[in-house]
Amino acid sequence: MPWIGTQGGDLAARPAHRDWLMTQACDLIGFFRRGALNPSGGFFALDDAGGPLPASGPGGPVRHLHETTRMVHCFAIAHLLGLPGSDRMIGHGMAFLRQRHRDRAQGGWFWSVDDAGPVDATKQAYGHAFVLLAASSAKVVGHPDADALIEDATAILNQRFWDEAAGATTEEYGADWQPLGSYRGQNSNMHLTEALMAAYEATAEPDYLRKAERIAGLIIDRHARSLGWRVAEHFRADWSVDRDYAGDPMFRPAGTTPGHALEWSRLLIQLWELGGRRLSWLPDAARNLFLHTCDIGWDRETGGFYYTLDWNDRPDRADRYWWPCAEGIAAAAVLRQTGGDARFEAWYRRIWDFTASHLIDTERGGWFPELDGDLRPISAVFRGKPDLYHALQACLIPLLPADGSITRGLSRA
Repeated sequence: MPWIGTQGGDLAARPAHRDWLMTQACDLIGFFRRGALNPSGGFFALDDAGGPLPASGPGGPVRHLHETTRMVHCFAIAHLLGLPGSDRMIGHGMAFLRQRHRDRAQGGWFWSVDDAGPVDATKQAYGHAFVLLAASSAKVVGHPDADALIEDATAILNQRFWDEAAGATTEEYGADWQPLGSYRGQNSNMHLTEALMAAYEATAEPDYLRKAERIAGLIIDRHARSLGWRVAEHFRADWSVDRDYAGDPMFRPAGTTPGHALEWSRLLIQLWELGGRRLSWLPDAARNLFLHTCDIGWDRETGGFYYTLDWNDRPDRADRYWWPCAEGIAAAAVLRQTGGDARFEAWYRRIWDFTASHLIDTERGGWFPELDGDLRPISAVFRGKPDLYHALQACLIPLLPADGSITRGLSRA
């Protein structure tokens, strides 16, 4: 593995590094604020230079639910940082959620829409989790529609998605709420855990925390622990692991996804703190997930996390995506605060070094979303600069205490 320096103690405590992180965060926010607002509603997907990607159909640009909601969440963070122009972006996104993504006839939110109406009218747990996250973040910054959106999202999640017997969410429905298959997914449940914690922080309603703890218990304490700290992605209706499943390469790839194990390791620490450090299994699981994933998921020759592994821990999709590095940075920063293990500091430095060298586009702005095996930017799955959420959080989480979300940390600062 290439050498990485560790002199100087806790890097995240050094003033120059903290200034660098805040500069990176502000640059990312500026890149998306300049080009993303669509005057027709919602937000443009951005090309490599930060301009709108061309529309692919006659109905204009397609806007996906997770993208709209993540922009609301990110610009709530920008508001808390004190960056002018953020409120316009929050209001613009909140209006689009209410007016265009929302199914006024049958409830819930469409997965994607364009200027003509729904493009994909399915109701997906993944997207609905982000509605709750956006609503919770909007409440932290005082948006007038936030309480109603939290109430609406909570009711839909409870009535349509939540499976109390399993302690997790079901997955996907048609516009008329007819189930679409028996698939159960880890990814939607992980992000629902994140959203439930944000809702708990915003409202102090204990049922949100209870549900988050139940999901973590199922996905991590039951399954990941028994699989040697591998996070299973795909499940059957009875929550048995489906090792043979292979679906959408963006949201449901085959095998295991190291980035999700890293993301879970951070979320488990937040959950432990929010629950008053009551569940003693959480920090140990977080450490095991992180260290095992770095051991099997990091390319020791050239760096970066493989996107997916097979069940024998061999690279399945060896391309490097930006978001596993972002999640690894955030997880290492949080774990560094909880135990003082020098390995977390070394990994924090190592992942940032790779990210700064290969993923940050210093010429045009934003981060390259994917690299090939030779670390060259490619567009195999993603087009342009598709996301603010992961990169922004990687820059800000190291600056804040490990006891809650970014919005909680910034609102207390």
